[in-house]
Amino acid sequence: MNDSIAMLTAEIQNFVDQREWRKYHNPKDLSVAIAAEAGELMQHFVWQQEDQIQQRVAARREEIASEIADVAILLFELADNLNMQLGDVMAAKIAYNHQRYPVEKARGNNLKYSEL
Repeated sequence: MNDSIAMLTAEIQNFVDQREWRKYHNPKDLSVAIAAEAGELMQHFVWQQEDQIQQRVAARREEIASEIADVAILLFELADNLNMQLGDVMAAKIAYNHQRYPVEKARGNNLKYSEL
């Protein structure tokens, strides 16, 4: 999986470099852009009930996929610009979450780790 992340990150960075956009893609602006794109993704689901969500996903699958991709592309770029290996930091966070949310305590509830 990390090879796929590395390949996608290289493709993203090549796209940015070809357009000479790196000067605009600082950590603050990338973070803001991630939040903005996440907001566009959330717009698809705001005020929707479960049955409506399923219908919306079916009807607007391509639009929703595009918003998910926008968030991911910016996240991959941000991590790389900060010299972080996205696959490694994700794996570390997953391992940490295993400690914070042990199965025997977390299964079947939505409590925050500090409430378990």
